[in-house]
Amino acid sequence: MVYEERTYRKMVKGEQLAKFTVVEKETDLMILADRNLQKEAHIAILKARDELERYILKDPTFQKTLRPHRVGLRAPRMVKDMAHAGRRAHVGPMASVAGAIAEFVGRELMKHSKEVIVENGGDIFMKITRPRRVAIFAGNSQFSEKIALEIEPSQTPFGICTSAGTVGHSLSYGSADAVVITSKSTALADAAATAVGNMVKTINDIEGALNIAKRIKGLSSVLIIKEDHIGAFGKMKIVAI
Repeated sequence: MVYEERTYRKMVKGEQLAKFTVVEKETDLMILADRNLQKEAHIAILKARDELERYILKDPTFQKTLRPHRVGLRAPRMVKDMAHAGRRAHVGPMASVAGAIAEFVGRELMKHSKEVIVENGGDIFMKITRPRRVAIFAGNSQFSEKIALEIEPSQTPFGICTSAGTVGHSLSYGSADAVVITSKSTALADAAATAVGNMVKTINDIEGALNIAKRIKGLSSVLIIKEDHIGAFGKMKIVAI
């Protein structure tokens, strides 16, 4: 796996929060919390990865398939969440891995901090106590870094996940500049962002992709950016920055 420097992290302010990163193999998290919780975060990452890797040894198809996949009743909770997200979004379970790990670590850190923000390659788990903004990076679109989602504490804990066909290294069959999805399940937001992003190849695909996204139960909001066009639905406050 080729490492891609996440330069956008330098722009993250996170007022009144400690900001730190934790890396373990392919897992590279930026975290904001009431205080530096690197040790606790690293323990949580190791636990999440161990559960996932052990399960994949028993069920290799879970890692390889691009289609929904069922898991056993004794599978770890994170694995079940990933499989459930994949079934709802009609993609493979690994399409939700970044969001699932972000949420797993975030919920572990909530035991130590009132506010927690965990970012994993554009997929974010949030639990906040004051309104915060999440800027949208959308490649060469005129909207890139010009708009943000304004998040209220009452909406959290929840996930904000982004898929893009023109930015980053994640697998996408579409060419949207950004598909941003929010959900109480960060794994589901991640899987759905992948699924919806795959549908958008031209500006003419935005409406159809939104209609399909509306059928995915559990999504709070969806934002699609393609060139100079935007489509959105759900509970989402978009502000200029």
